[in-house]
Amino acid sequence: MFKESMTTIFWTLIVAIIILYPILISIHVYFPLFIGLAGYLIIWGFEGHGVRFVWLPLAYLINLEVNLSLPLFLTLLAVLTFYLTLYEKIRYFKRCTVCVGLFSVIFIDLYYFVFVVGYDFMFDTSSIIIDSLLLYSLVFDLIFVVLV
Repeated sequence: MFKESMTTIFWTLIVAIIILYPILISIHVYFPLFIGLAGYLIIWGFEGHGVRFVWLPLAYLINLEVNLSLPLFLTLLAVLTFYLTLYEKIRYFKRCTVCVGLFSVIFIDLYYFVFVVGYDFMFDTSSIIIDSLLLYSLVFDLIFVVLV
């Protein structure tokens, strides 16, 4: 009984974070985006760890797009491009799961930033201002992937 109630509380907390955190980011812009962590969890779901690791990060990324107008397609493109090009090479560090997570988040964030810069250049827009906030977001992505 206790284990079931703790599981229910845990998943309620996860869903609340997915729904409320992007709203908090739109209010306070200094919160990190966690795009790399969400992308890594999607890849983790692709690897067979459960369908919830695909759908929950996708719901988070959709909520980010709705609240911050970040291009969701570029996020998914960055995750899939990383998965198809570099993930198999990074998986050689199978015994060091933290290393796989760190490298994955770094490259997903790098791909995303390159795609956003290319998108801004092609369409003469300004989706994200590239400055120290993105580095700050990358550092928190790396900290949380170590904790996961």
